[in-house]
Amino acid sequence: MGALDLGIFLFPLLAIALGFKHAYDADHLLAVSNFLTRSRGFRETSGMTMSWAVGHMLTAVAIAIFLFVLGTRSRAFIEILGTFQFVVAVMLIGVGLFGILLGARSPLVHEHDHTHYGGKTHSHVHTHRLGRMHLHLPLLGVGVVQGLASNDELILIFIVGLGLGSLQALLGAVALFTIGVMLGMILFGFVMTSALLSSVKKTRLQMVINTFAGSLSIAYGLMIILNLTEFNFIPI
Repeated sequence: MGALDLGIFLFPLLAIALGFKHAYDADHLLAVSNFLTRSRGFRETSGMTMSWAVGHMLTAVAIAIFLFVLGTRSRAFIEILGTFQFVVAVMLIGVGLFGILLGARSPLVHEHDHTHYGGKTHSHVHTHRLGRMHLHLPLLGVGVVQGLASNDELILIFIVGLGLGSLQALLGAVALFTIGVMLGMILFGFVMTSALLSSVKKTRLQMVINTFAGSLSIAYGLMIILNLTEFNFIPI
């Protein structure tokens, strides 16, 4: 097997692996976590993570096309994409505030007394959901915005993929990258939902988790704005 044949074989694996790694960027996990804490099961988690991944895919395809068309002028475009980090920071703060609102005593949160057979009474807390479309459409938007700002791995795929020689082949590489992103986020969602369903359900602890996730999101958004740190749970 020649070097070219080996490269053709390894490039799809590289695209999927980088996509999987990209899903675990800190801003991705924090934003999606604020929604997943309200998932009622694995089916809903699948829908949430796929909504986010589809939004991210739309951005990835658009970026790949722009970079291909711009060619040697793409450096300026990449620099423009870097400015979207501020937009992501503001969005993380907004998502965090939303999570804290649902995790605090508010008109959206109610506590009811419940009496069991035998006279034993206890209280439980629940949040009213925001309609049947509830969290899928916002997650789609979150994916679009985060795809614009978090693009290091995608740009690496683009650089390597230039050797493929055509836009169609490059978009195929982006599709493999997106598959990796989807697999990574779905796995994260399933692990998180499994942990929550086995230990929390509808208890006060659920509100604590919502508030904690929201607080982390706000803190990281402020860190981005202040340029204090940028980290990744799976660094290159």
